[in-house]
Amino acid sequence: MSLKSAVQLEGVSVRYRVPSERIGTFKEYVIRRLRGQVEHREFSALREVGLEVAPGEVLGLVGRNGAGKSTLLKLVARVLAPSAGRVVVRGQVAPLLELGAGFHPELTGRENVYLNGTLLGHSRREVDARFEEVATFADIGDFIEAPLRTYSSGMVARLGFAVATAWVPDILLLDEVLAVGDEPFQRKCFDRLRTFRERGSTVIFVSHSAEQVLRMCTRVVWLDHGQVRAVGEAHEVTAAYQAFTG
Repeated sequence: MSLKSAVQLEGVSVRYRVPSERIGTFKEYVIRRLRGQVEHREFSALREVGLEVAPGEVLGLVGRNGAGKSTLLKLVARVLAPSAGRVVVRGQVAPLLELGAGFHPELTGRENVYLNGTLLGHSRREVDARFEEVATFADIGDFIEAPLRTYSSGMVARLGFAVATAWVPDILLLDEVLAVGDEPFQRKCFDRLRTFRERGSTVIFVSHSAEQVLRMCTRVVWLDHGQVRAVGEAHEVTAAYQAFTG
């Protein structure tokens, strides 16, 4: 393994056991499970993936739905363990796998900023120091004092992105998070990500938008049915993937 890598995957596979047939309710599943009537099949989300990401690199992941992109990000975020192989991550990881995933609908925006900041490993004093910056970036006005249940999905996304990117991480994981929000907000997001890149953060970026991938990434990995189909320069791999998908 290279001592220079920020992320390294060595022969990584992820396998799930799923019921062979659809079972309508949880109650029915439990009854059939107790009777030994549930048959399972094995599903491979990733198959012997080898990948190395250098510090400061912006790596794009492309592929159809179910190709294994989100699974790979979950491995790097340490919320999922591989069935086989080894995942090595060097540095603090900020996973934006689902904006606002740690928010509570009954708490205000302000309270959720402190809650999410704590979940990301920051002290109250650290959140105090960044709160105004977070509120300004989210640009949701007086709603910062309103319960989250009164927010639109776009407002939740704004606040989630603002909190998660208030600190410069060693490794930033992005899973389709820039598909939300209006164009001015997306520009703000890209400007912040460029700042991270300039400061040496490693970014792994999933998007179905070829334009976003080409705008952000220096190198791209094409995943297909859990396997690496191609790795290389962003424009070459993106063009090959688009030609394949038609």
